Order: sequence, then C-alpha cells, then structure tokens
Amino acid sequence: MTREEELFQRRLLDLADTAWNRGIITYTDFLNLNEQNIYHDTLKQLSFLESRGFGGYACAERQMIAFIPDALLTVWGDQRPPYPIACIRITPLNRKFSDALSHRDYLGSLMNLGIDRCKIGDIVLQEEGAFLFCQDKIADYLCGELTRVKHTTVNCRLCDLEELHYEPKLQEIIGTVASVRLDALLSLAFGSSRSGLTGLIEGGKTFVNGRMTTSNGYHLKEGDMISVRGYGRFRYCGVVTATKKGRNLVKIEKYV
Repeated sequence: MTREEELFQRRLLDLADTAWNRGIITYTDFLNLNEQNIYHDTLKQLSFLESRGFGGYACAERQMIAFIPDALLTVWGDQRPPYPIACIRITPLNRKFSDALSHRDYLGSLMNLGIDRCKIGDIVLQEEGAFLFCQDKIADYLCGELTRVKHTTVNCRLCDLEELHYEPKLQEIIGTVASVRLDALLSLAFGSSRSGLTGLIEGGKTFVNGRMTTSNGYHLKEGDMISVRGYGRFRYCGVVTATKKGRNLVKIEKYV
C-alpha cells in the first residue's frame, strides 16, 4: 500500500471513530474503484459499526460510504440513510445546435471549474443531456457556473434523485469458456485474447464487486459485477449449460 493509500485508509478509520464517538452519521467523498477496494480491505477494522455505500442511484460506480453508529441503526434499520448527494439535470439550451457530448466532455468542463474529482459522482449520459451526481454543498455553484460543455451552451437544474429512471444499455453476450475464470470472462466480454488481458488483471485494473482482483484464475459467481479501467464493466449472469465437449456456455451483460 502506498503512502497515499495509507493516508486514505486512516481517513476512513477517523470518520468511523467520529461516527462512533459522536453518535452521528459521517460520510466519505465519492470513492473511485481503488478507494472502494481499500474500504473493503479495511472492513475488519470497521466492524464496530455499520457502513453502507450509495452513489445516488442503483448501479452507481462512484459511491459515498456512510458510517452509521448503533444508536441510529434503530432509526434507519435496513433503509437507506440520507446522503449529502445532489442530482443535477444538464440539458442543451438549443438541441438543434448542440454537440454529441461524451462523458469526457462533461467531466472536462467540470474540472475546468476547479472542482475536485472526489466531489463528483457518476455522470449518466442520456439522449438529451446528462444527469450529474455531486456533493450537495457544491450543487448550487455548479448550477450557476456550468453554462457550457465543449461548444454547447447548457442549462443546469437541481432535481430529485428519483427523477433519474436509469435503465443501462446492456449487450447480452453468450459464449463458451473452459471455466468461469476471470481472465476467460474478460476475453469473452471484450473480444481479446486471455494473454492480452493478463496485464489488466495483474496490474490492478480489474475489480469484482468493487474489490481489486489480481488473480487471473479467480472464479466468478453468478451476479458478480466486473469493472475494468479503460474498458468498461459487465455482469456475469451464470452458466447457461455445459457443452458436449465439457465447456461452459455462459451469459454476461455488458454495459454499453
């Protein structure tokens, strides 16, 4: 673990201690996949209180972690506690003259405003604009200052989290693999050789359910979510059937 990662882990423990000692819910910033992996690796040290993740909508990749003391568990139980997350709807002022904007375009415009990446969650692209998740304390600033994305003039307004009815575009892929090893499923999902993807796994760029996985032979379980930096993510849906040659016919759903 690098010095920076050790400091981040210490920050998690400090937030947990504050929640425990003061009887309040504390929150992290939006965590990327590597930070979520450190969080998962720290769970044993955090076992003295409840912690839950949320990114503003189901299937969010970037998530805040809430540390909830026992006294408040009786209040919230299995329900989701309130998170300091705001949702901003971004739409072009004139659709006729708007560009086809990418995730990179939106993120670049936000970075140009001097916003730290950790204050921003997912950016969900829609046919007409995008939804942006951010910390609630910077939402008004973003609504006032984010007026242009690339060459497109945009309008920003706050909306309820429930206003986003997110249905990801999924590509169903069915194929055969010798076993449900991680490298075999990556090869099927991204159309590359297993040897060509080995570096992604061993290089710490592959995450299963938010946890970094560096073993090529890791066996996936039905329902596992796999994210690969720079490539995308997919869900392993399970074995459909076994072939006559003893291979596995499997199904995955790739986010496109």
